Amino acid sequence: MSKTKQFSILITTRNRKDDLTFTLEKIKHLIDRKEVECIICDDGSTDGTYDFLHEKYQGIQLIKNKRCIGLIASRNLLLNRTTAQYAISLDDDAHFLTENNLDKIENYFDKNPTCGVLALRIFWGLSLPENTISKQESQHVKGFVGCGHVWNMKAWKDIPNYPDWFEFYGEEDFAAFQLFKKDWEIHYLPDVLVHHRVDIKARKDNNDYSWRLRRSLRSGWYLYLLFYPWNVIPRKLAYTLWIQLKTKVFKGDWKAGIAIIQALFDVLWNIPKLLKNANRLTSEEFEKFQKLPETKLYWDPSGNEI
Repeated sequence: MSKTKQFSILITTRNRKDDLTFTLEKIKHLIDRKEVECIICDDGSTDGTYDFLHEKYQGIQLIKNKRCIGLIASRNLLLNRTTAQYAISLDDDAHFLTENNLDKIENYFDKNPTCGVLALRIFWGLSLPENTISKQESQHVKGFVGCGHVWNMKAWKDIPNYPDWFEFYGEEDFAAFQLFKKDWEIHYLPDVLVHHRVDIKARKDNNDYSWRLRRSLRSGWYLYLLFYPWNVIPRKLAYTLWIQLKTKVFKGDWKAGIAIIQALFDVLWNIPKLLKNANRLTSEEFEKFQKLPETKLYWDPSGNEI
């Protein structure tokens, strides 16, 4: 168990040693601070990640999964391991572009005691953004993005763990609903910028396109059945299914068609689990939640919202 620190930087990784090494070099100035700990979960890597970290980064706490248990389960391990007041979650291919991040994070939490999670401003791209300046202001929003956010650990301890049976996608929205039910808020903090080194537009051509689409679709449908009022669910399910068919399958994307069928079977298979873990919003709560500004997923340096 870790000694008490003010901040914890949590990273889960699997077979991406080069990306992780780049990230660690970029955040070294934070890891070296006495009020900061860094915990990395190696989720069954086979590329020598654990031995590399153990040899080169003596100050980092390591968790080694002998076999791959998945991103969500690994994040649960990290969040339940730390005793820090604030936990910064970063992907292994993401790092900060702004300075004085810890002071900004701590000051914001101090001024907003009902804030359970800070959603950071995130730029997605392989190259650096044209500029890092934003005119956006902080605000109460619906949710946050997994690759760059900060937990007030009091809030984490007040809700259930991420649902590891989701496997991939949807855990942040699951937490967002649970936080809302407990009167915790999620705030967008544009003062802190994270560079997520991913070419999001190229993902459709990747071999894992169908895999990602299947899990993305089913996680959304899981969330409907877990949290939405009963009278809203049929309409939402039908609408999202129609949109997928209209924009993908009917235009010849047969990989998407297979992913949709698989996602539907996943939902049917997990009906007992979904009913058991439901924490449904009332109609009044749902209406209030829907009025919140949408999750800030991508920041565009040109000033346009994506």
